[in-house]
Amino acid sequence: MMTHAVVRRMGRPALVAALAVGMLPGGVAPAAASTAALATTAASATSATAYAPGTFGPFGYGGVKLGMSAKQARATRKIVPKTGWSQCTAWDLKAHPTGRDRVGLFISKRRGVAVIFAPKGVRTPQRIGLGSTERELKKAYPGLKRSASGYPYVTVPGNSKASYLFLLSRGRIYEMALTLKTQDCVN
Repeated sequence: MMTHAVVRRMGRPALVAALAVGMLPGGVAPAAASTAALATTAASATSATAYAPGTFGPFGYGGVKLGMSAKQARATRKIVPKTGWSQCTAWDLKAHPTGRDRVGLFISKRRGVAVIFAPKGVRTPQRIGLGSTERELKKAYPGLKRSASGYPYVTVPGNSKASYLFLLSRGRIYEMALTLKTQDCVN
């Protein structure tokens, strides 16, 4: 489990806390995934049909795909490293720097790109983004569930190996992440 100091440094404490308690969508423990499942995700990401520029998901964002190795993600030249993180490496998308106490994505040594946080202004293929209402969220994702800690999540349409996680305040999304269901970075 992550310490409070690490959670605070991330600048995304509530989402990280939800992930840290091990409450991944479907109740699957992060370490339970097989290497074959990851390889399938990476292969699917490579062959996936293109979505409109700026679309967040179903396989990644900004040229960075879930499941890419650190080497593959660096080769895109779309990310820059952050310092001070241990279990996984922390990065930002060059086009969307997050500042000193935040990160844009995590890359796992075992699973590759594991968590991508949504930058301002991006939308899912279902048109959900930061600022969307809870009502819009439920309409776009009728299969929306709540984790034991109360945060809404849904399996990503078109990518059964990934989830969207949402944080709401006053009925609006203020944080959103695209994660491998098997991510091992924040718990």
